[in-house]
Amino acid sequence: MPFFRDVDRSIHYLERGQGEAVVLIHGLGCSGADWAFQVAALESCYRVIVPDLPGSGHSEPPQDQYSIEAFAAGLWRLLDHLGISSTSLVGFSLGGAVALEMAASRHRSVPKLALINSLATYRPHNWRKWMETYVSAALVRMLGMPRAACLMAARLFPESWQRAMREHAAAALGAVPATSYLGMGLALARWAILDRLDCLSSSVLLIAAENDYTPLAEKIALAQQLHGQIVIVRGSRHGTPFDSVEATNACLTAFLADQPLPPQAHWVSDDAALVQTLSLVGSIAEEHAVSPLLMD
Repeated sequence: MPFFRDVDRSIHYLERGQGEAVVLIHGLGCSGADWAFQVAALESCYRVIVPDLPGSGHSEPPQDQYSIEAFAAGLWRLLDHLGISSTSLVGFSLGGAVALEMAASRHRSVPKLALINSLATYRPHNWRKWMETYVSAALVRMLGMPRAACLMAARLFPESWQRAMREHAAAALGAVPATSYLGMGLALARWAILDRLDCLSSSVLLIAAENDYTPLAEKIALAQQLHGQIVIVRGSRHGTPFDSVEATNACLTAFLADQPLPPQAHWVSDDAALVQTLSLVGSIAEEHAVSPLLMD
């Protein structure tokens, strides 16, 4: 049954594998399908739970205002329903904010916390965050989601040999309802956890892109405050789980298994030759596309 009936909406999720639980939480404009390459690396050792946040993928939007706190509470209810009392969390971008919120609300229930291009606050207190919040929203309102998605995808994957990724991202982003994208983006802009970081007790890994949109210095400072490890992936932009599959997977598998992280020489984005070998055939992305048909 790939749907959980929450308080006021259905949350879609998929799971693969057996063992200790790991929840993968996607970012803004994404869905659980976007974790396909990470699920493939983790499912042989872990019970991997891949939800669609409310308003994303196949999950219904909230009836009232979007909020990071409500996302976190909803995912804990899903995990309670699945009988999971302890889980490691992996969050990408907005998903990292949700993961931090979850870890803060039940700090003894999250042994490991991995954040990919995430911050402890997205409030637009400097010009870079203001631009990311309001210029993106203005583009969506002016151009519509499909056209704005083409610009976003080109920014994520600008290299000529990233054409397939660029086209895939444009199609996925373009299918997101504008109301959901804007609602989630504004929820992120209202959110902060700076005053509650001290209550976290998880082991922490931050994976940060060298060329991310948001300040690298904030991610370094966050890792220090959480006494965590940080990996800076050279050549990567914001979409590190997609443009740096090899480095992302190597770091996550090592971290979750309490093994040493790969050497810094391996902290690099994927090259053209590696990208050509990637395939979604048989992946959770294909399962995600048809899973609504399995609903009772």
